[in-house]
Amino acid sequence: MKRIRKERDRLLRRVARVAGLTGTVATLACLSVPGTMAGWPHLIALALTAAAGSLVWFATDRDSVALQLGVVPASAIAAVVVAAAPGSDPIALVAIATSTGITSASVAIPLVVRRNGRLLVTGLAVAMLGVVVAMSTVFGEPGPVATLSVCAGWLVAASLGVWLDRAITRTGERIAEVGRAHEAERLASEREAQQRQDARVLHDTVLATLSLLAHSGVGVGPAALRHQAGDDARLLRLLRLGAPLDSGADALFSPDNGDDELGTTFESVRQRFSRMGLDVNWHGAGQLALPRDTLDALLGALGECLENVRRHSGVNEADVTVTDDEQTVRAMVSDAGAGFAPDSVDPARLGFAESVVGRLHAVGGRARVFSSPGAGTTVMLEVPKP
Repeated sequence: MKRIRKERDRLLRRVARVAGLTGTVATLACLSVPGTMAGWPHLIALALTAAAGSLVWFATDRDSVALQLGVVPASAIAAVVVAAAPGSDPIALVAIATSTGITSASVAIPLVVRRNGRLLVTGLAVAMLGVVVAMSTVFGEPGPVATLSVCAGWLVAASLGVWLDRAITRTGERIAEVGRAHEAERLASEREAQQRQDARVLHDTVLATLSLLAHSGVGVGPAALRHQAGDDARLLRLLRLGAPLDSGADALFSPDNGDDELGTTFESVRQRFSRMGLDVNWHGAGQLALPRDTLDALLGALGECLENVRRHSGVNEADVTVTDDEQTVRAMVSDAGAGFAPDSVDPARLGFAESVVGRLHAVGGRARVFSSPGAGTTVMLEVPKP
């Protein structure tokens, strides 16, 4: 809101400049009409008009004293015109109206929104009206026109300032509401993404171990089960301490030194599945750097694919081939096992959909499955390079 107020003040100052200069130009045009005034009074009126224009241009800042000074030349112009050119002259009447009702009143536009601004504007307007009444009393002219110009001009200027202030305030409030709604939506999206990530990590770690235990660890040695259970216990310990699940995933799939090179981190995945009875043959690139989130997504998806090979293919060997080009890193997981018909997979099963497809999609990647019964399975994982 502080920035909105600054922009509001800037807008009001610009509007005041335009209004004040418009009145000054109109007054100057009236004074330039031949026969309206002559001699020294004419020169004095022109000088006062120039002074009024300068004050309007430079006095629409935060200096309240300078703002109040803007009405002085306008009042003086009216006095000089009345004294030198009787108010019965139509051109003189217009000059008086523009100087008192437009040039001087323009300072009310930025003043009215300040603290005690309305009281100040009222005081200035009353002072200007007093000058007009005094001139009317002394010279007899041009009382009604000057009085009407002062009242109408200051009322319009003050009303314009108040209207702009309220309009900008309402706009600022709506902008703030949109900002709050956007922030709430962002937080909800982040929470949903975190929940999905939490579900993927639990599916790939703790639930996988519980599934092994439920099947009495068929195909997996006791040492591998103990090691896997130890990893899960560390993960659950971190959860109990309030650590996010993706930190546990990093610790599980990444080397302890935090190196982002794929050759090292994929080796930790290979060793993990080797302990569980699945031999992973590594092919292709081994030194490819990726951002932390992209690397974690690729490793998590790769781990889930290898877990599916171990559990469902009926073989104890899989091949992982990594290739890359200027834009994409690809990891292809292949086995010569039982295979399956991808269209026959129950959509309610979220293992592959969340742990592989959803994980890659979150970093701009994708996964494709090629399989048929009795012909093995190949999964192509793709993630973008930075």
